[in-house]
Amino acid sequence: MFVNWIVFFLGLGVLILGAKWLVSGASSLAENLGLSPIFIGLTVVAFGTSAPELVVNITASLKGSTEMALGNIVGSNIANILLILGISALVSPLAVKANTTWKEIPFSLLTVTLLGVMASDVMTSNSTSLIVSRLDGIILLSFFAAFLVYTVSIIKESTIINPTEDKPQYRRPGLSIFLVLLGLTALFFGGKWIVDSAVVIARSLGVNEGLIGLTIVAVGTSLPEFATSIKASWDGKNDIAIGNIVGSNIFNVFFILGTTAVIKPIPVPNSFIFDIAVVIIASLALFAIMFTGKKNHVVGRVEGLLFVLGYAWYVCYSIYRQ
Repeated sequence: MFVNWIVFFLGLGVLILGAKWLVSGASSLAENLGLSPIFIGLTVVAFGTSAPELVVNITASLKGSTEMALGNIVGSNIANILLILGISALVSPLAVKANTTWKEIPFSLLTVTLLGVMASDVMTSNSTSLIVSRLDGIILLSFFAAFLVYTVSIIKESTIINPTEDKPQYRRPGLSIFLVLLGLTALFFGGKWIVDSAVVIARSLGVNEGLIGLTIVAVGTSLPEFATSIKASWDGKNDIAIGNIVGSNIFNVFFILGTTAVIKPIPVPNSFIFDIAVVIIASLALFAIMFTGKKNHVVGRVEGLLFVLGYAWYVCYSIYRQ
């Protein structure tokens, strides 16, 4: 057991380093190739910060740990809103632009609502689980493509800020390519170590893989978003702090879950209906907060505290119901 915990945290560290190396090398390579900052921000950075979730999900799915794969996505989205955004608001109240309030946040709500609609089929059928099929995966990826088209259409180059604060160093192309390959290698091995050790830990503790995916793995793979949002909140960069969370949630469901389903269909057990309901309620709460409180379009410290307490309750209840 002790060795598996060491392997788990070692894999987590390698996974996060791999994402950092990938973003750094790819950003520098893109700059050397003369690609625009908007291209870098929407592709390299977006992929890099969500690479841990993507690698863990694909690895878990291929190894047959589909509950962990689904739990990682749902759990990451819950942690992003209730835990990460909550702590960010405690650090400094987050003022949200009107465009984010009326477009990005509702789009994020659409992602989890769509997942909820898929899961609701379980309750109206005789099967014990719903399969997120390859066709479902293609539909999710189509929504993600539409979101990218929308994002490109509204964002000006001057507003693109690398949310990882990892500025391209204009390295030589050879060094940039080496960092990309090193990052991809680290992601592969880190993801494998996390999944392998988490499965053993779950079985030895007598809990299902879904709980491990919803909690430990989900929070672990969300650490890049956590670091980004906390740093942005501390620096007063509200757009980055909340935009990072909203964008990550959209990316998780549409791109990562879509990609995972295309590779291998994912069963959605009845037990996950509650967790999907939690992420929908959390998304609705985030949207509602935009119009409540002393100031509109602001996530204050009180709301942040409520979010963090809500996450603590969710984790405790998840452990209890197992």
